Amino acid sequence: MAKLAELVVKKADNPKGNYLWEDAPDEDKFSACVHCGMCLEACPTYQELGHEHQSPRGRVHSIVAVAKGEIELNEAFADPVFTCLDCRACETACPAGVQVGALIEEARGQVRQAVPLTGVPALLNKLFLRGIFPHTKRMHTLGSLTKLYQKSGVQFAVRKTRAIRILPEHLSDMEAIMPPIGKPVLKTYPDQLPAKGTAKQSAAMFTGCIMDVMFSDVNEATVRVLQKNGHDVHIPKNQKCCGALHVHAGDRAMGKKLARENIDAFMNEDHIVVNAAGCGCALKEYPELLQNDEEYREKAEAFSERVIDVSKYLYDYGYEPPKAEINKRITYHDACHLAHGQQVWDEPRELLEQIPGVEMVHLPDADRCCGSAGIYNLTNPDMAGRLLKRKIDDVPENVEMISMGNPGCMLQIALGVKKYGRSENVVHTMQLLDWAYEKEEST
Repeated sequence: MAKLAELVVKKADNPKGNYLWEDAPDEDKFSACVHCGMCLEACPTYQELGHEHQSPRGRVHSIVAVAKGEIELNEAFADPVFTCLDCRACETACPAGVQVGALIEEARGQVRQAVPLTGVPALLNKLFLRGIFPHTKRMHTLGSLTKLYQKSGVQFAVRKTRAIRILPEHLSDMEAIMPPIGKPVLKTYPDQLPAKGTAKQSAAMFTGCIMDVMFSDVNEATVRVLQKNGHDVHIPKNQKCCGALHVHAGDRAMGKKLARENIDAFMNEDHIVVNAAGCGCALKEYPELLQNDEEYREKAEAFSERVIDVSKYLYDYGYEPPKAEINKRITYHDACHLAHGQQVWDEPRELLEQIPGVEMVHLPDADRCCGSAGIYNLTNPDMAGRLLKRKIDDVPENVEMISMGNPGCMLQIALGVKKYGRSENVVHTMQLLDWAYEKEEST
């Protein structure tokens, strides 16, 4: 009863309507929306469903209605807010510059305090988002257990007996395309790695949590490419998960904790290089996340300015095209949080086009979301599957590789390639460069 009375008092005194907690959606952000509709055809969920409330304009309207006290923070409001992919395509299309992504994430933070998760979703959230991802050693232990599962014969037996079918279809499909687990760079590499030849720049590398466990080979390739191009590489050992999945899920408290730890870990670095689009976007948005933190607000601003995607970093600070030929037809998928979130469009393509023998083939709607969107393909498998089908249908028939700059996209599109009987290899842009340099050195 005391808690209910406290909420009643909060509502009576609250100038932000039914938003009762810190980090309420900012009026300066939502008041910029003029409801012109330019965002509608850019929004994947609106394209699929055709419902106004599942469009950026509709979501902003609902966010405003909560601020005015016209609707409650309840499941009806939560549905369109959490059905959003947070892909930011609407921000690219918006002539008024409405920060829809920040509004959605702020709204999710309010929803999760008003309507906490219960049952299995709450248990999974506590186990993974709270219990494993924020803790580096636990992530590495999970990776070791997964590697044991793959190498011991258990995975073979599970697949042979079709025991994996006890899982929901979207989870068993994900298991089928799980990449071989390697050794995390953060755990196995020294913290200082010298450039090959004369050093031109130095860069601190953000290894990520899922990236460094499931795609350690991409991190290894990234290190080699940076070294090859004359860059000293520093790998701070006290870095943590970027917090993107937590913020997307409405857990802003854990997102802030991880943000502060990463700001401290990279305090003295000139360049913070990232090879995962979702992580890079989250790191660059720490100022918004920590806007009410007096101690870290300015630190977050300085940190954000030093975060840069690895493709842009190479393009801006020194890139020597490989001399060996990679005779492949390649198409490029724009990860949402690289293109729409960080406005990095041309640099990855420029790097790929300078590899001798590479033929770049245009991918229609290359910047439309593939449906991965962090863990969206696990929490919203139906919509994610519909978007994946569209993405795979757009992949030209005559390409051999699909390149991109985000691990979530790599898993999702690899799933689509397998599911729809395609033959393309799904690769990270840094892997292609690394292969070309390796071939150059072996000839």
